[in-house]
Amino acid sequence: MQHRIMGYDRTATMFSPDGRLLQVEYAEKTVKLGSASIGFLCSDGVVIVADRRPIDNLVILAKGMKVWQVDEHIIASAAGILSDARVLIERAQIVAQQHRVTYDEPASVETVVRDIADIQQSATQYAGARPFGVEIMIAGIDKNDEPKLYVSEVTGNYCAYRAAAIGENDEKIKEMLRKVKEVPTIDKAIKIALNIFKKILGRSFDITRFEAAYVKKKERKARRIEGKALSKYIR
Repeated sequence: MQHRIMGYDRTATMFSPDGRLLQVEYAEKTVKLGSASIGFLCSDGVVIVADRRPIDNLVILAKGMKVWQVDEHIIASAAGILSDARVLIERAQIVAQQHRVTYDEPASVETVVRDIADIQQSATQYAGARPFGVEIMIAGIDKNDEPKLYVSEVTGNYCAYRAAAIGENDEKIKEMLRKVKEVPTIDKAIKIALNIFKKILGRSFDITRFEAAYVKKKERKARRIEGKALSKYIR
């Protein structure tokens, strides 16, 4: 309360006396309100399973609402304000396309996530801008068929993971992910993710609200599974 009275939360560029950027912390709380996504590094590729969480029965769930294709070999999801996510994902798509044109080869996953993280960081540094209220999860296959999974945070920090979760209940999900000691196949990872969602959501669990996207090492092509097509993974 004292911080707010003093006005330290009125701009993203003003540190509070205890070294905090309060606007950034508020944006991180916004991320926690977004529907969750789970990503895995797999023995045969990478996969992201996302909860589309319908907010109104009048809304038609658009294809690719929570998992985007950045390039043939890169997929992404987000938690938080999805309009913010759209801006960053479109930027990532441009970066991937420009890299192909300039260097005649696909961009690495880290090249793409670093560019997004730089934009997120810049929004915490300049007056007149607010932080992006979103975390971005990016997964793909690099050279030598090496799978990569990154999460770019509100602050502009990004880290590589073997498994990760963003959005609502992310800490609970991460606790469950830490218990997975094996490196699963893509099919097994989808089963694990859906079972975690089933435990977290309880009676609210509905297979039609989920979608999954994956990239296999040998194919290096993004594929999508959604709705009732995922039913076979929870039997």
